[in-house]
Amino acid sequence: MTAHVTVRTEDRARGRVAFVAIDNQKKLNSLSSEVMAEFAEAFHGLAADAALRAVVLTGAGDKAFIGGANIDEMAALAGPSEGRAFILKVHACCQAIRDLPVPVVAAINGWCLGAGLEIAAACDMRLAADTAVMGMPEVKLGLPSVVEAALLPSLIGWGRTRRILMTGETFSAAEALAWGLVEEVHPPGELSAAVDALLEKLLEAEPRAVRLQKALIQVWEELPVSGAIAAGVDAFEDCWTTDEPRNATARFLAERAAAKAR
Repeated sequence: MTAHVTVRTEDRARGRVAFVAIDNQKKLNSLSSEVMAEFAEAFHGLAADAALRAVVLTGAGDKAFIGGANIDEMAALAGPSEGRAFILKVHACCQAIRDLPVPVVAAINGWCLGAGLEIAAACDMRLAADTAVMGMPEVKLGLPSVVEAALLPSLIGWGRTRRILMTGETFSAAEALAWGLVEEVHPPGELSAAVDALLEKLLEAEPRAVRLQKALIQVWEELPVSGAIAAGVDAFEDCWTTDEPRNATARFLAERAAAKAR
């Protein structure tokens, strides 16, 4: 079976959601250059969809989310320039997730290693099956963990980041939950329903406000506190350039008044 990336969209009452899956099941949904190019192209296409509200990213089958970058391809890299070109493809996938203007939810349904964990870290939220196993094993292959592994300290702290990057050891979904790497853990058969429940909560929020919030959070990651506060003021000002907050606050006040009258 040829590895590929599938995209399915679903129109709901309050907007469109998309489901993206890496389908390379014979190799634990690992990322070859071809798969990564298709992945980035898929996300760039989704970014142009003004009706899109959220994306769910997962791995096909029940064994792996993303088992890492393709080791056969990495073993054949001829030298530094080819190494740089390859790892920039991993980064491009992560950046495509972060550049998407709507939330991306990772549904981690199995092995999540190396580049797979970097992609998970690039997502806005992460839910995992309780059978999922995660890790950054690159040092066992003579490689440092790089690109979006730089996001891990803000999620799990420097001490745990140093340990998993320097030992290459794997860890469980329960540990990931305790560390704050994932927000929820569920039995495999309940993961899809949990993801759907989260989607419904995202759809209850106002669409432009969520897009502004995602963009602002990423700005916050790059700025000192004073700059982050100033960026928040700009975002608040920007939200009033449309009728979304006026309509939403008016609806809230009408609903509150109706509730008091009952």
